[in-house]
Amino acid sequence: MKSDFTSIQKWTLLACILASSLVFIDSTALNVALPALQKDLGISGTQLLWVINGYALFLSSLLLVGGSLGDLYGRNRVFLTGLVIFSLSSLICGISQSPLQLIIARAFQGIGGALLTPGSLSILSSQVGPENRGRAIGLWSTFSALTAVFGPVLGGWLAGLGLWRVIFFINIPLSIMVFIIMIVKVPESRNSDAKKLDIPGAVLVTIGLAGITYGFIESSKQGFGNPAIITSLLAGGIALIAFIFVQRYSKQPMMPLNLFQSSIFTGGNLLTLFVYAALGGAMFFLPLNLIQIQGYSELSAGLALLPVILLIAGISSIIGKYTDRTGVRLPLIIGPIITGTGFFLFSTYGITPAPIAYWKTFFLSFLLMGIGMGITVAPLTTAVMGSISEKNAGIASGINNAIARAAGVLAVALMGALVMSSFKNSIEKELTVMDFPNSIKNEIRVESSKLAAASVPDGLSQDENQIVDKLFKISFINAFNKVVYVASGLCLLGGIMAVIFIKPKTIE
Repeated sequence: MKSDFTSIQKWTLLACILASSLVFIDSTALNVALPALQKDLGISGTQLLWVINGYALFLSSLLLVGGSLGDLYGRNRVFLTGLVIFSLSSLICGISQSPLQLIIARAFQGIGGALLTPGSLSILSSQVGPENRGRAIGLWSTFSALTAVFGPVLGGWLAGLGLWRVIFFINIPLSIMVFIIMIVKVPESRNSDAKKLDIPGAVLVTIGLAGITYGFIESSKQGFGNPAIITSLLAGGIALIAFIFVQRYSKQPMMPLNLFQSSIFTGGNLLTLFVYAALGGAMFFLPLNLIQIQGYSELSAGLALLPVILLIAGISSIIGKYTDRTGVRLPLIIGPIITGTGFFLFSTYGITPAPIAYWKTFFLSFLLMGIGMGITVAPLTTAVMGSISEKNAGIASGINNAIARAAGVLAVALMGALVMSSFKNSIEKELTVMDFPNSIKNEIRVESSKLAAASVPDGLSQDENQIVDKLFKISFINAFNKVVYVASGLCLLGGIMAVIFIKPKTIE
């Protein structure tokens, strides 16, 4: 029977909601602010990929370790350690004066986030009894969704004012509030049955993701034939294979492979891998396209993304009731296909008279993405969590979350390599037939490293200026179209995973 929250439970809920808001606002707001950040710090296209992946790499690879540390040494202690690391690195992000400073600070943000994120729900679950736990998690999810809605608009507004650094500074007062509440109001908890850390597994998965990420991101600059790139990709691949072997034979694995004996758990996580790779990769390049190519203001770009988040939040509860009655298979087939259609339509727009043409072009794609993901998200969680025993619910949720994060890391790296290579090759091809002095051609080649932020060199006539500007824009659009083709294909693969692994009426 439902009862009122106790004082401790109310303070715990407030602290966990605020802590989650840190991560959600930071990630959703930053994507829209990337063009402004790139312009102010003179960041190249490759460095821009690292701004996102420096954070996501450590977050995804250490997420399961963060949860285990909390169980072992105290959830509050590890949570607060992550909070301090996250807030201090946010401060450094905000005052960074060079791309390298920002990338390093973002990496430490990822480490802090890996300690902070798993603790939020585990602390809430430990302090709220079964009779109120569902209601508490529902409130936590609702406010998390609201911050996700607020993030792009806030990021666009601040970037438009030239205040992108404030996105990082916002974390400081929120962190102080959470720290005080946790110290004063929330008692410590830990898992008395917690097992030792899987240190070899953590090291191998981090090396694996880092090696592959570095190899693909830097390949556009150094070439795939470069010994450093070959070594990095090989080391990353070997480390991930070794990680699987370690998990197979370890007594305390961070990712127990026996959970994958369930075809639904396997299928759900493969679907997660493909769909979240599509989402992570494409959503990195969408704001660059809207702002730097289509001419949207930062605020307009943030508002343009709202249909996706609003529809996910609105449809999820409705589809959740549907799957309770009929099962998860059909939504998990249809949802990814609709999402993939939305991605594919992005390739049909070219350069539009923004933002007037939004309702006839990009809005339709965002609408389909929101509907598709809204149909997918709740059934996917139901499928993964419903396929294993209750005692493994925590680790199953952690694995699924880590796979979603890792999918984004790999997608940004792979699609980043594809975009950089396509962009530069397209420009080089056109330069060979242009009647420009070699000095101007070399300047254009240098500018191409900035990707969508590339600017026309000085010393050209008005006609030549327009030709070069159009070259940069068309080259980026062609590269962007390849990204959305890949994203569309990945979503289709996700739907196929549901067809293969999730049988009719398996979960009802």
